Amino acid sequence: MKSLKNKNIVAGLSLTVFLLVITVLFVFGFNETESNQIEGTEYAQLTYAPEVPQPITRDHPSKVIVNLETIQVTGNLADGVKYNFWTFGGKVPGEFIRVKEGDIVEFHLENSPLCSVPHSIDLHAVSGPGGGASASQTVPGHASVFSFKAVNPGLYIYHCATQPVPMHIANGMYGLIYVQPKDGLSPVDHEYYIMQSEFYTSGSFGEQGLQQFSLEKALKEDPTYVVFNGSVGGLSNDNAIRANVGETIRLFVGNIGPNLTSSFHIIGVVFDKVYLFGGTNVTQQNVQTVSIPAGGAAIVEFKVKVPGTYAIVDHSIFRAFNKGAAGSLVVTGENDKEIFSGKQADELFYGTDLDKKQDINSSSKPTTSGNELFGNSIEDIVAAGKNIFSTVCFACHQPDGKGIPNVFPPLAGSDFLNANKERAMGIVLHGKTGLVTVNGKQFNNIMPPQNLTDDQIAEVLTYVYHSFGNSGKTVTKEEVNKVRNEKQVSLK
Repeated sequence: MKSLKNKNIVAGLSLTVFLLVITVLFVFGFNETESNQIEGTEYAQLTYAPEVPQPITRDHPSKVIVNLETIQVTGNLADGVKYNFWTFGGKVPGEFIRVKEGDIVEFHLENSPLCSVPHSIDLHAVSGPGGGASASQTVPGHASVFSFKAVNPGLYIYHCATQPVPMHIANGMYGLIYVQPKDGLSPVDHEYYIMQSEFYTSGSFGEQGLQQFSLEKALKEDPTYVVFNGSVGGLSNDNAIRANVGETIRLFVGNIGPNLTSSFHIIGVVFDKVYLFGGTNVTQQNVQTVSIPAGGAAIVEFKVKVPGTYAIVDHSIFRAFNKGAAGSLVVTGENDKEIFSGKQADELFYGTDLDKKQDINSSSKPTTSGNELFGNSIEDIVAAGKNIFSTVCFACHQPDGKGIPNVFPPLAGSDFLNANKERAMGIVLHGKTGLVTVNGKQFNNIMPPQNLTDDQIAEVLTYVYHSFGNSGKTVTKEEVNKVRNEKQVSLK
C-alpha cells in the first residue's frame, strides 16, 4: 500500500509540473527570443532622404513616439526655380519613419503656426479610418495625438489627407514609414531612401523664378517635373547615394505620384531581390525594372560589382531626360574586367557595303558639308552649323543650348566651352567621359565622339560660339584637322 501511495504522489507531482510548464508557455508564448509584451518607451529616429534609420535590434515591441511637424517652406525645385513646398519636417520628401512589427506608435502631428492651412496625415500602415487622417486634422499652431499598433510589416507611404487632398500631396506632403518585420531582413551594407514625385507648375520646365501650382496641368496628368527626393538633382552630385565594389544595397523606394506609375530602373544594375509593393516576401529575383504605382512602394536589393557612376531613372525615359527623374549611384573600388571590360576598341565603320568605304574626310563622302549648301561667308557657316546642330546636338543640349539640368551641361554662356576652343574640338572628335564643371555646376555623363567631317565640326562649333550668348569665336576646318591628327589632346 505504501508503494502505491508513493507512485500516486510521483504521478501527481509530474502532472503538476507538466501543467505548470504548459501554463508558462501559454502565458509567455512559445518563442524564447521574441516577446509580444510592450516593453519601454522610445522616440523614433527620423531621417531625411536618402538616409534610413538604423535597423531595430530589440527583441520586443515598444511604445514608439513619433513627432512630425508640418511646415511650409520656399525651396529649390531646380536650378533657379523656386517653389512653395508644403512639407512634413521641412523637406521633401518627409522624414523616413522606422518602427517594428507589434510596436504601439504614439503619433504627434504638429502644425507650425507659420502654416496657412490645416494639415493631417494618412499613414498607409495604419489599420483604421483614413489611416489616421480623421484623428490628426490639425489647424496651424496646434498639435494632434493618436496611437496605432504596427500590425502589418512592410514599406508604406504616408501623406497629408486634408482637403483638397491632391493639392496637399502635389505640394510635397509625403514620405515613407517602414514597419520592420519581427525577424527583420538579412543584413546589407547600405540602406537608402528614394521617393519619386511630380510637380505641376504654371511655368515650363526650367523656367526661372518662383513657380505656382497649376491645377490645369495636374488634372491633365501632365507634370512639369518628375523628380527623385524632391527636386531636380535631389539624388545627384552631393546628394548621390554611394557604395564600394562588392557591397550590398537595399533601397526603400516610394512613388507618391500623385498621378504617374514609376518604372524604376538603375542603368547597369540588375536587382537581385525585389519585394514588390513594399511587402515582406521576395516576389522576384534578377529584375531589370520595377513598376511602382502611385501611392505604392517597393524594396530592392543588389550587389554592386564594378566601379562607376550608375544612372538612377524612371525608365519612362522622357521623364528622366526632360523632366528631371534622374539620380546617381556612385561606386568606388577595384575594377573587374571579367565582369565588365569597358571599351576595348573604337573603330570607324562605314556600313556593310564594301564599295561605300571611303575616307571620312574625302570629298566623295556621301554626307554633304554645310558650306556646299550655304556658302562660305560667316553667316553661311553659322547657318550651316545651325542645320547640323538641329539634327545632331539638340536632343542632349536642347534647341536653346541650355542642356538638361544635372544631366547634360549647357552650351549657352558656357565658361567651359568658351575657355578652350581646342578642347571643344577635341571633345567633339574624341568624346568625353566623366566629371565636368560648367558654370559652377557639376555634370557626370558621356559625350560620344561624333562621326562628322572637319568641315561639319568647324561649322557646328562656329554656330555654337556665335549663339546662346557665347564668345563669337570662329573655328576653321584646318584647326579641326590639326586637332584630329594630334596624338594628345587635353580634354580636361
